[in-house]
Amino acid sequence: MHYLVINAPAEKVYKAVTDEAGLASWWAKNTIAKSEVGFTDEFIFGDSTKNYKSEGRHHNKMLVTELVPNTIVRWDCKGGDTEWIGTKLSFEMTPAGDGKTELMFTHADWAEQSQFFANCNYFWGMFMTSLKQYCETGTGTPY
Repeated sequence: MHYLVINAPAEKVYKAVTDEAGLASWWAKNTIAKSEVGFTDEFIFGDSTKNYKSEGRHHNKMLVTELVPNTIVRWDCKGGDTEWIGTKLSFEMTPAGDGKTELMFTHADWAEQSQFFANCNYFWGMFMTSLKQYCETGTGTPY
């Protein structure tokens, strides 16, 4: 779990975590996404000409399961690293006054708290910083 306050309205944060261009601006440059329940968003990390994982490429597939405008985004991981498959991700946004948004990000239902889990938690912290920067300045640091 990661909690942060973003100096941007919930509408902007929601668009950043649902819109293809937004997601590509803070998480993965190579993104296929739709703001549509039932759609499977895809995020490709690494050289798209290489094989999955064995050559440094990760391809995550997230089924969009819930969208409540400016409030909640939920995904179920359907493809990617074996430890990710079956996990659930959520972005919960709450207006915090003065045009700010409180964001609670959760990546839940891991089978175990492995070394890979710890590594992912570290990188999620970095990507939450990227999301915050993107929403506040227009520039994130996607993979």
